[in-house]
Amino acid sequence: MAYLPTYSEDAPARDEIDALPGLLLLEFGTNWCGHCQAAQPAIAAAMADYPALRHIKVEDGPGRRLGRSYRVKLWPTLIFLRDGQEIRRLVRPTDKADIAATLARLATA
Repeated sequence: MAYLPTYSEDAPARDEIDALPGLLLLEFGTNWCGHCQAAQPAIAAAMADYPALRHIKVEDGPGRRLGRSYRVKLWPTLIFLRDGQEIRRLVRPTDKADIAATLARLATA
């Protein structure tokens, strides 16, 4: 699965995320958030080299269980998981290089 351009209002359950095998990028934010919008070119560019990376993009906010279960406080928050376990987190990334470096480390680990 490649880069997803918009945040989904329908979030999977935490146990579904925990059960997913392999590397996953779980992104929290909202479509109207200025920080989220500003980060999208960097996220898309960094993900271009990893077309097989699973990307789940979830709308977050008060009362949204999935975001609360990961203690998301700021948007966008990128959570990198392997076999359901969080291995890295980037909060409000703005630079493609930071995201790409994280992906490169995780893809080779």
